Amino acid sequence: MRESAAERHDRLLELVRGRGSARVSELAAQLGVSPVTVRRDVEFLANEGRLDRVHGSVSWPGGGEGVGQATQAQAPGQGSRELVIGMLAPNATYYFAEVIRGAHEAAAAAGARLILRISDYRPQEDAGRAAGLLAAGAEGLLIAPGWKEPDDPVEHGAWIAGLPVPTVLLERRGVPGRELDDLDRVCSDHSHGVLLAVRHLLGLGHTTPLLVARADSPTAIAVRAGYRYALDALGLKSPLPVIGSVSAEADPGGFEQAVQALRTAVLAGQATAALVHNDVDAIRIVQRLAELGVRVPEDLALVAYDDEVAALADIPLTAVAPPKHEVGRYAAELLIERLRAASAGGSGGTEVAPRRHVDLLPRLRVRASCGAPSDTLRSAMSVQP
Repeated sequence: MRESAAERHDRLLELVRGRGSARVSELAAQLGVSPVTVRRDVEFLANEGRLDRVHGSVSWPGGGEGVGQATQAQAPGQGSRELVIGMLAPNATYYFAEVIRGAHEAAAAAGARLILRISDYRPQEDAGRAAGLLAAGAEGLLIAPGWKEPDDPVEHGAWIAGLPVPTVLLERRGVPGRELDDLDRVCSDHSHGVLLAVRHLLGLGHTTPLLVARADSPTAIAVRAGYRYALDALGLKSPLPVIGSVSAEADPGGFEQAVQALRTAVLAGQATAALVHNDVDAIRIVQRLAELGVRVPEDLALVAYDDEVAALADIPLTAVAPPKHEVGRYAAELLIERLRAASAGGSGGTEVAPRRHVDLLPRLRVRASCGAPSDTLRSAMSVQP
């Protein structure tokens, strides 16, 4: 049976992970394919943030030290055995690149080995990917399922509760009252992030901001829920329903419809401010609104959600920044704590510490798009005589 590209990618990653770095010619020989094929694979994986390329060689992200490479440093009193933890993430780019980096750094600091698998937002394949991590030696798992739809936690999540090793959910929440709600988890508090944005815009004198958001990821769904929470907490009502956004690449017509709905609200005086999820959509919306004669921030104050590329826009975007790096770090530290406690307790009946639901608070980074002085300018102004 012919090997798929995904299977070849997994083999290539395993080779680089084990060595820390390798030359393209060496990888081609090991994989039994041409150097051209390996270069193409390396380019693909590097673009996803899963490998680094340096002068004909490839290395694991993080300065050549493989996530899966044995780390010599050990935590005090832990002996020489290397702890192995597995991580399942929906992708290795954009939002989750920083989550992975945080987990990697925490694992390395603890003398543990982190191995990674990517689900590409195919929740039906999550269980198989997790099984692969266990087969590769993972003693505990960090799980960010590839859920996209509201029903996915129920339809594609029950298997997680049955895993035979300590497990921590990250940036995902189970359905209250069901099995996954009993697991350890570390998440960004997106409701608090939305509340920060709404309060900031109200404080600048704007009417209740509109929400422009997708509905195709757990973060998008959480932002929508957070918007309802923020309005209720502040005793507000939205002047219009949430404007549903979509990817401009996947659905140009749907994206244009969202932009036109926002433009109409601005011209009709129904909105002077908006919160947009996510950064990429916000940048495109600002560009399209300018073509339609609506200026940011003069006609519309705008706050983006995610803060991945918001600062790079022509008009730097004020943005809510979830603590992605810290989510990865806290989750890895919690999992390692669980594993070491279990190892120390052995069969002696040591009481297990209570499960934890850790919510980390996003920050609001103020830039030009909301019409207020940026954080940098505010800092400069605060030290003026």
